[in-house]
Amino acid sequence: MADFSDLLLEGVPIPLVLVGPDQRIRSMNSGALEIFAGSGVGRHYVTVMRQPALIECVERAMQQGSEGRTRYIDKGLDREASYRVRAVALDAEDGMHVLLSFEDVTEFEKAGEMRRDFVANVSHELKTPLTALIGFIETLRGAARDDAVVRERFLGIMEREAERMNRLVSDLLSLSRVESAERQRPTDPVDVDDLVAATLSPLQALAKTESVTLEVMRPKDVPDPLVVPGDRDQLQQVLTNLIENGIKYGREGGTVRIMLDYSPRELAFRGPGVRIQVVDDGEGFDPIHIPRLTERFYRVDNHRSRAVGGTGLGLAIAKHIINRHRGRFRIETEPGKGARFSILLPALT
Repeated sequence: MADFSDLLLEGVPIPLVLVGPDQRIRSMNSGALEIFAGSGVGRHYVTVMRQPALIECVERAMQQGSEGRTRYIDKGLDREASYRVRAVALDAEDGMHVLLSFEDVTEFEKAGEMRRDFVANVSHELKTPLTALIGFIETLRGAARDDAVVRERFLGIMEREAERMNRLVSDLLSLSRVESAERQRPTDPVDVDDLVAATLSPLQALAKTESVTLEVMRPKDVPDPLVVPGDRDQLQQVLTNLIENGIKYGREGGTVRIMLDYSPRELAFRGPGVRIQVVDDGEGFDPIHIPRLTERFYRVDNHRSRAVGGTGLGLAIAKHIINRHRGRFRIETEPGKGARFSILLPALT
């Protein structure tokens, strides 16, 4: 029968290690066994806890009878975990014990890192156009005050930079709204054919400017109407972003195809599904970028993305919207063979 102290430690949902007065480990619960990859019971704690900061924390608690705190990094095969460690001295009849608790703060630290990266990225994205605007304003107040040609050219650049900041702020607000509502699944019926037609109409002018043809492909065996449960405005936002990217990054004089398909039994939903694909015939890119494309501010080509007015947030917004609709988002590409963006949504029967 297990010792009572072992049973007590096992009943606590966080990893715990009890070190006895002889500096050997008296007990470890299952959480601690996972951290230290096997049993260390009966061994000297130094041979199990090999990080200097952790060893020093145990020594201080045992010698001074005080509480100690430190950080422990577990570099496992599948992930690196970070723990906040608390060492508490327990003065028992047989001597001073130390109870170590390990609080997993990995996700908390990742969230903090993401927030810092987000603030740094936003600051960087805003700083460039702001610096340009300030410089042009100073020039227009000085040397170019009376030069009509230079003034007109600078005002045009200032307008583009201001529009870029406006797009960035709009995308940030949109991303915030989408993230806040991501757990609320939309249920309104949305006609996919009407959705595609409404999306293409305002993009025809841009397509004409870039000499790109927009083509909708709908097999005859696809049922009519195609209806999905969703938020029409958000789904239109996703399609607009993907088709606009196809126009801007596709081949001049090429074609952007919007392909619709239907499956009566889609494995992802265990029911009917609608697939919308946006395919361009541009240069494509190395598939190594695909896992990171939906990260905020990630760009395959920073210079080209900024040149065409991209904020680096479009695909991140698209991912969150599709997640909200309980859909699937897939990206396929090869250098020289264009890109294919696939949206899979559950269909209304």
